[in-house]
Amino acid sequence: MKISIIGGGGLVGSCAAFALQAAGVGNHIALLDANAEMATGQALDLLHGSSISAEQQFSSGSYEHISDSDVICITAGLRRKPDESRLDLINRNVDLFGGILQDIRAAGPKSSAIVVVVSNPVDVLTYLAADILDLPSSQVIGLGTLLDSVRFRSLIAQRLDVAPTQVSAVILGEHGDSMVPIWSSASVAGMPLDKHPAWNANLANELFTRTKGSGAEVIKRKGGAGFAVGLSIRDLIAAIEGDLRRIMPVSSVQSGAYGIRNVALSLPTLVGRDGVLAVHEFELWPKEMQGLRQSGQVLRGTVDKVLTRLGAVR
Repeated sequence: MKISIIGGGGLVGSCAAFALQAAGVGNHIALLDANAEMATGQALDLLHGSSISAEQQFSSGSYEHISDSDVICITAGLRRKPDESRLDLINRNVDLFGGILQDIRAAGPKSSAIVVVVSNPVDVLTYLAADILDLPSSQVIGLGTLLDSVRFRSLIAQRLDVAPTQVSAVILGEHGDSMVPIWSSASVAGMPLDKHPAWNANLANELFTRTKGSGAEVIKRKGGAGFAVGLSIRDLIAAIEGDLRRIMPVSSVQSGAYGIRNVALSLPTLVGRDGVLAVHEFELWPKEMQGLRQSGQVLRGTVDKVLTRLGAVR
């Protein structure tokens, strides 16, 4: 499988490439970036480690790689400021992202190519990608709340002093301020999380609040997030490459699940080689359902503004 990473010279793109290399995902990873020298340097650095990793090819360049790529991962974009919401990025990023999508179209991607959107605000840009690219919407997947869920589980595990891999908890909805924690299914070692002796409502609120602000916290402390997002991208692309049929909280254009339509956000999504295979509706608490629908309304309002900006309102 050939994977092209647009924005591969930057922090997120290069962390994703390294995570893919360490896991042996893909046999050809191409790094594309407006800063060609940076992309070439990142590809060379990865190449230097290839003798002690998987059998993979690494290259850099431009959109000539798109036509034979199986996965096109878009990480390019302006960085979020510490005090800026992901949705505030839209006016700064939409023109850049729109240009990237036009370049992808012009390069002629495979009809079977899967597009993975990581750039923020990811849900809005996922909807935009599905709207503009000549691909079925099922082949456009946003990283969405997969990253938030990864952070959520890790922070819960840290506070409870248990192995992170024993915590199961998911966040759905927007990858942003209206995200929804799904406490109804959260567990540790297969047991209900709210039955853990150290668990209480205050701790739940504290951990969710910190999770929601985790991206901004990392940006404030080190300038940008890279490692956890790179690992999350690896998990998503591995599910595609291996046709693993994993249920993941990733973003795609919705067509009725939980009563949500015509907006991209994260719901329990079955992922395989063809992209989004299905969106499952698990039973949720009423307040979780309400939160998801509110998240969809928030995002739809932003999408309308974006389409108006682009002169593309249907």
